[in-house]
Amino acid sequence: MDIRQLRYFVSIVEYGSLGKAAEKLYVAQPSLSQQVAKIEADLGVTLLVRSSQGMKPTPAGQALYRHARLMLRQMDQLRQEIKADVGGESGTVAVGFPTTMTPLLAVPVFERVRARYPGIRLQFFESMSGYINELLANGRLDLAILFRESNTAGITAMPLFDEELYLLGEPGGDVAPRARTCRLASLAGASLVAPSVTNGLRLLLERTFSREAIPLNIVADIDSLPTLLSIAHSGAACTILPASALASREVANRPKMRRIVDPEIRRPASLCWSNTAPVISATLAVRQIIVELIAELAESGAWTGITLRPPGDAH
Repeated sequence: MDIRQLRYFVSIVEYGSLGKAAEKLYVAQPSLSQQVAKIEADLGVTLLVRSSQGMKPTPAGQALYRHARLMLRQMDQLRQEIKADVGGESGTVAVGFPTTMTPLLAVPVFERVRARYPGIRLQFFESMSGYINELLANGRLDLAILFRESNTAGITAMPLFDEELYLLGEPGGDVAPRARTCRLASLAGASLVAPSVTNGLRLLLERTFSREAIPLNIVADIDSLPTLLSIAHSGAACTILPASALASREVANRPKMRRIVDPEIRRPASLCWSNTAPVISATLAVRQIIVELIAELAESGAWTGITLRPPGDAH
């Protein structure tokens, strides 16, 4: 195998199609197929299979993809450091943000990195936390903010803060229109919309309502933050999200927000990275900037509903 073949293979996996990968790489599709066949012959395993969704990697293909991504990133980093001649703080750093945090963090991180480390090229990925976790595990990301507080296999977690969840919308019942808080018991049977069952927030809600013996009535599974907020604003149903989810909405289009009490619902957030790959200096620089900005946003009151974890705090 050589670097060119690995780059071809990674492109096929990421595009899910020989045709799309060939178009992106400016390589004839038969030639691309031949290169994959050579890798498979060299390793003695099948790496890709056709499915109704396109080309999918086998378990062996997934393993090669993870390692190939790491090798290609290290090669790109080496090339950029040599060309830029600006020391260690250069190269590409890929960062994953949960959708609710992007409005608060993405632009400030971009601006500070550009001002302090012009040799660093950022890549931002925004999605629901489950997909961000998958990208980190597959080597697509150098850093990601995930809702966890401890290390897992292959992933190191630096606890950042605990995030409080709020009721968005008007549940009716015994919740007064002007009330700023809402007892969890008041949401018994209330119509709620929430992310689907694969999302960590959904699991947290189900566990909390079950523990408190309160009926949870989720009327729709919606993996779209704008849609969740629009439904809550319309009055058709409520949702439960962090206050940061409202950061990108104009005040006139924001649903009513109330703190959930008796009990509160909180979740930990950590800055995570792979512990199976070497961490380059550019990644360390971006990591420090993210930590700095979160502390500043919390202390200034710009980020509502989070409690910073002390440095080194992990449970």
